[in-house]
Amino acid sequence: MEREYIRQYSPALGRDMECKIYGHAGRPVLFIPCQDGRFFDFEDFHMAEVWAPWIESGQVMVFAIDTIDRETWSDKGGDPYWRIRRHEQWMRYITEEMAPFIQATARERNGWEGAPGIMAFGCSLGATHAANLYFRFPDLFDGLLALSGIYTAEYGFDGYMDEVVYRNSPVHYLGDMPAGHPYIEKYNRGRGVICVGQGPWELPETTRRLDEIFREKGIHVWVDFWGGDVEHDWPWWYKQVSYFVPKLLEA
Repeated sequence: MEREYIRQYSPALGRDMECKIYGHAGRPVLFIPCQDGRFFDFEDFHMAEVWAPWIESGQVMVFAIDTIDRETWSDKGGDPYWRIRRHEQWMRYITEEMAPFIQATARERNGWEGAPGIMAFGCSLGATHAANLYFRFPDLFDGLLALSGIYTAEYGFDGYMDEVVYRNSPVHYLGDMPAGHPYIEKYNRGRGVICVGQGPWELPETTRRLDEIFREKGIHVWVDFWGGDVEHDWPWWYKQVSYFVPKLLEA
């Protein structure tokens, strides 16, 4: 498996950010680690091994990046006004810096033209961030695999709400989205999967709420509830990746 380490200065964040690319060609996938995670978690937690069949065959390239959750969602004692705006800077890093880099790399390695869509992938809080990218930026992200996420910003910001928190809380902004919003057509041209278990440490309530919203708005996202023995942990996420990725990659 081809691997490439990248360290680049981020103007949005005002510091160097690290990432690692897995694979030589194929559809670009952005991996967002779990809460407080680092880019190397994709490899250290053996997720690279699970994705290996599609990476080595040239079907996908995975771009694993860093979170800044310790400054934002995890810093419960910090000022929520500052924390959510710092998170928004990280979103700008992804959409204005990483996404163009990912698309340029995909064009170069595949011989493609245009701006290829990116699949967002994450587990736990990484799933929350991945879903938020997919729903907020459908011109960049046309695929989603979100496993065991929580889809309300109340998880990180408790009772605090302002316009920036709202923009990062899918159950709120999707719930308020008009049925004829132009993003809905874009979602329906993409391919998204949201999955949650119902065992220890899983919190399926916001996934159920998203499922209701999708049905109300006519948004075509596959929402899958796995059984009561399914835990919020890597072994189950490996199984879910093995099950869902072939379906997401179907032509």
